[in-house]
Amino acid sequence: MTAHPLNNADAMLATLEDWADAGWIRWLDLELARFIHTQTINSQAASPALLLATALCSHQNGHGHACLDLAHCLADPHRALSLPPDGKHRQPAVSPAELLAQLNLQDWLRQLENPLLTGAGEGNTPMVLPPEQSKHLLYLRRYWQYEQAILKQINQRLKQTITLDTAHLRQILDQLFGNTTDDCDWQKVACAVAAANPFSIITGGPGTGKTTTVVRLLAALTQLHDKPQALRIRLAAPTGKAAVRLSESISRQLQQLPVSVVIPDEVSTIHRLLGSVPGSRHFRHHAGNPLSADVVVVDEASMVDIELMAQLLEALPADCRLILLGDKDQLASVEAGAVLGSLCERADRAHYTRQTAEWLQQASGQTIPAACRDDDGQSLDQAITMLRYSHRFGQVPGIGALANAVNQQSDSPDDLLQGTYSELRHLAVTAYNDPGLRRLVLDKTHGYGHYLDVITTQQPAADNSDSQTWNDWAAKVLDAFARFRLLAAIHSSEWGTEVLNQQISGWLQSAGLEHGTGPTDSEWYSGRAIILTRNDYNLGLMNGDTGIALPCPDANGNLVLRVAFPVASTEQVRWVSPARLQACQTAFVMTVHKSQGSEFAHTALVLPDFDSPVLTRELVYTAVTRASERFTLIARDAELMRKAISRRVFRTSGLLRDTRPIQA
Repeated sequence: MTAHPLNNADAMLATLEDWADAGWIRWLDLELARFIHTQTINSQAASPALLLATALCSHQNGHGHACLDLAHCLADPHRALSLPPDGKHRQPAVSPAELLAQLNLQDWLRQLENPLLTGAGEGNTPMVLPPEQSKHLLYLRRYWQYEQAILKQINQRLKQTITLDTAHLRQILDQLFGNTTDDCDWQKVACAVAAANPFSIITGGPGTGKTTTVVRLLAALTQLHDKPQALRIRLAAPTGKAAVRLSESISRQLQQLPVSVVIPDEVSTIHRLLGSVPGSRHFRHHAGNPLSADVVVVDEASMVDIELMAQLLEALPADCRLILLGDKDQLASVEAGAVLGSLCERADRAHYTRQTAEWLQQASGQTIPAACRDDDGQSLDQAITMLRYSHRFGQVPGIGALANAVNQQSDSPDDLLQGTYSELRHLAVTAYNDPGLRRLVLDKTHGYGHYLDVITTQQPAADNSDSQTWNDWAAKVLDAFARFRLLAAIHSSEWGTEVLNQQISGWLQSAGLEHGTGPTDSEWYSGRAIILTRNDYNLGLMNGDTGIALPCPDANGNLVLRVAFPVASTEQVRWVSPARLQACQTAFVMTVHKSQGSEFAHTALVLPDFDSPVLTRELVYTAVTRASERFTLIARDAELMRKAISRRVFRTSGLLRDTRPIQA
């Protein structure tokens, strides 16, 4: 008779192996459970239920969660665990939902008790189950430590008091913004809030003025600074691409400042700011060797995972301000944790106390609306400002209307795609090689057709040895490519990045791209767009950087294939040999996740012909808001979009719950 998985550890491991073989969990998740099994002895052996919880906790980390919510897992296992998986996977003999249906919460909690393996946080047990009875959150110790480090650092800063001359601050803000008295100027409010807090968050959608606000904030902090040494300001973003965009945006905003102040526009990645140590997860800057900075600003903070946020906070001096910028409604980081989203969960209603609202009136001249006041507001609420008015979509109101409809889960976002706005379109397709999709891809106005023309008709003559001519042409190619991008929700299946990139590469090569000019005919060719998939500090290139493979003359005047990358804040390019790029992918189609921090004139979102847990409101919103002039939905019908926006991304963590008890 076969042993039952919940009664026998070997049977449980066999069940977990079946799940891994079927693609429902990762082999890594299984191996962790096996490791836990080998660490136990005699009467303190891991129970089958603990092995199950260990594998599922690891599975959740792989899906972006900081921990496993045991109660949610039992109540709604498919949603909690994002199962069944995408793509074609066989059904295991016993599914997770079927096995979990045989457990109840109290029995599971009791079977997790093991002094060698599970603790409340003290000691060094590999699993952590905090004692709070209402949470029932199980962590791998590493993620619990990251979360505790974030909470400790934020809470310490929330308790600090900054002494400000309110009248002086008001004078500075009036000079920077003008003495506005009509509707609440949330940008001005954000500057006042951030000036008064060692830790602050400025969140808002595209076009709400996050960069405008932070430049004016830095100008205000510079004028408030009364020490002989200049204010040390460091600017950072999660990816090289986001760093370039922030640098360019700050440079533009500095030209419009009504005051003359020295504010840096050099932006680095967070990894470069902290000083990555090759071959490790560690950085040169940490609690024992903090950054030399008075103010650190991090843009696109929604992309920062729990590990990196913990390391950033640990590396800050105690008296250093941290200002996070980001859109709380965007997709969270690919890795575990949704730090910005968790911290900003209450930002829509602000929850400013009467004391905060009265001080903001004095410091900024702005009256906080009654709907944004709350006498029971917590300390964290007083440090967050949400910018509420978008100035980006004035000439293309349809994109803003669609973004709002998605965010508010409107019943009719698909109606907006049916001709209400010329900048919005729904392209109904039935296959990944649909002729309609091919026409869109090759379109010279709204697709890759213009990029194709610049490559095939404007390439300098082969005997032209002027390097600037080749640089100028490459810059034009990069600019043309950046005007359009196809975004996919998934990697696998006919509707994922892998198949679509192969299909579109074929269409472009048939239309004129020269194939076979690179090191390997099957991979490299003139016009191949690529995206880096990890940081390369030796080359100075970051995860998410995009380039185009193009011919250029070598030192002997012979044409060779090189990859052209844009140089931040310039119209120049740098050339890199394809042989030196060890981690890159074709990028005619990229995932919505990879598109974060980017903006394209025309964005087209490709949805699969099946539903999936990854199709969420945040994914659609992020895709829509990458477009500055035109958005196209590519899907069999709009029903899948309606399903997607009814599904929210949820990331299990204890961040918000553990900041709530701290009162203002």
